[in-house]
Amino acid sequence: MNTKAAILAGLCCCMLQYASSQYYYYNDTYYDKDFLYEINVSGGAMNALTDIGGQSGQGKGFLKDLNLSATRFCGSLSAGFLYRYTLGLKINCAYGKVTATDAILRDDKSDARHRYNRNLNFQSPVMEAAVLGELFFLQALSNITGEKKLLCSPYFIGGIGIFHFNPQANLNGNLVALKPLHTEGQGFAEYPDRPEYRLTALTFPVGIGLRYDLSASCHLRFEVLHRITTTDYLDDVSTQYADPVLFNKYLSPENAALAILLSDRQAELNNSHKTQPGSIRGRSNKRDSYFSVELKIGLTLGRERR
Repeated sequence: MNTKAAILAGLCCCMLQYASSQYYYYNDTYYDKDFLYEINVSGGAMNALTDIGGQSGQGKGFLKDLNLSATRFCGSLSAGFLYRYTLGLKINCAYGKVTATDAILRDDKSDARHRYNRNLNFQSPVMEAAVLGELFFLQALSNITGEKKLLCSPYFIGGIGIFHFNPQANLNGNLVALKPLHTEGQGFAEYPDRPEYRLTALTFPVGIGLRYDLSASCHLRFEVLHRITTTDYLDDVSTQYADPVLFNKYLSPENAALAILLSDRQAELNNSHKTQPGSIRGRSNKRDSYFSVELKIGLTLGRERR
């Protein structure tokens, strides 16, 4: 080997050793491995975007139709791993509640007045399990340039999950489960285009986050996660009013009486109102969704003392 080749090989070895050392040593006390493991617990807020409630005027997309007053507490527990602070994979289990009411538009004089007159409300628990992947994009750039590990690192997050819900309506202070009432004639032979919905559906979470190391064994995360779902019945509202006569045909007398009361509640505000079967109750062109904003605290496992 000639002198120039030997010098070049030596420089390459030094550069590789330098780059790898950025990950090998966490600080004067600990060093890292390629894979680190995490356990996180969190608390935060959850809200939903459905057919019920909303902002003034015509129905809008995403956050433009959000009512902050419907925000409720949520929490989650997750466990996963990080590869060189760049790629992550975790299992996340979350619990929360979503709710909305047309009564929020009581004083509205815009085109949204028809939603207030519809007079529907709902609330539902949400139980979710998801597999989520993470990309720490700035850390990935730092890896390429050979910079040190970032103590505070933003990331993109996305994945797939499954969630369970159970829409309920408030009737005289009592919560009534809506699915057994077939409020829009779901599953009735007269409405073949309205199949009975399930209380478990797929969800596709996407979002952003920020991770900050408090110490070698503890970290914080701030995470915003939006869930795109495969159901339009999170709020039990999707399409048109059913013929109330059919409730007595298909349901028990008790459920039929409840279905007549809760499928069309406009008469509660206007005794003279008569709803025509087939008139619009909800919009089926958009699936329901929900999202959370959470602060997570977690343990980092895998670092060892030097």
